[in-house]
Amino acid sequence: MSETAVDLVRRWLAEADRIVIGAGAGLSAAAGYDYTDTRRFAELFPALHRRGLRARYQLIGARLPAPLMWGYWATHVADIRFGAGGHPVYERLRAVVGDRDHFVLSSNVDGLFTRNGFEPGRVFTPQGDYARYQCEIPCTRETWDSRPIVEAALAAYDPATGEVTDPAAIPACPRCGGEVFLNVRKGPEYLVDPYLATGRRMREWLAGPASGERLVVLDIGTGFNTPGVVRLPMERLAQAHPGARLIRINRDHPEVPAQLGDRAIGLAVGAETVFAGDQNARG
Repeated sequence: MSETAVDLVRRWLAEADRIVIGAGAGLSAAAGYDYTDTRRFAELFPALHRRGLRARYQLIGARLPAPLMWGYWATHVADIRFGAGGHPVYERLRAVVGDRDHFVLSSNVDGLFTRNGFEPGRVFTPQGDYARYQCEIPCTRETWDSRPIVEAALAAYDPATGEVTDPAAIPACPRCGGEVFLNVRKGPEYLVDPYLATGRRMREWLAGPASGERLVVLDIGTGFNTPGVVRLPMERLAQAHPGARLIRINRDHPEVPAQLGDRAIGLAVGAETVFAGDQNARG
């Protein structure tokens, strides 16, 4: 996209009084966590690569024997959720927001917003978080910190086979002893409870813009796998608030609603193109 369009987006962000960020998988991909990355998959999962698998997205919803399943998920979560270090795209996005009133709605479950300076109480993740796990039944509405089970599985992980070799390191429900999985939306057993309070705060926040305030709806990397979670709500929000501006940054699907006219712009680029360098930070 032309430099002029990127500059317009930066100006709209600089003029905003309040910013609501809607984020999908494309934002995390811009930070280096791309579920279609075949090279990184081969590095992390050589045993699965030998079995003919080529990317993480192929493991979404896959049924594997427990030792192989937890070998994959422990490695994946340790990499994408508990990895050390900041991520420049998210850090620059946080700098753009600065001290302005803001909220985040994200379908991502990797915790990259809170790991890069965003307040946890302002980040609503209705699809869950890899940092927690739950009973698969579920026998209780309680969820638990997943770091201990990830670390235990990794301690018994054999990269040559891709399996967790110690049966005691296969996690089980602390209440009923049954199967567990990460606390992410994959079926009707999903427990959304840990995120509901933040969702209520977001709804209250969205109801609160004062007359004359400039609201910018910043939609980044949301496609059509689950459009009802972030992409469509961001469009409805921009349409419902007179004067709100919608910015959509999406390499593959930059389209914006025609009825928003000159209050919306779509850029067919990755987030790293817009949030590059320190010139975006608000003084």
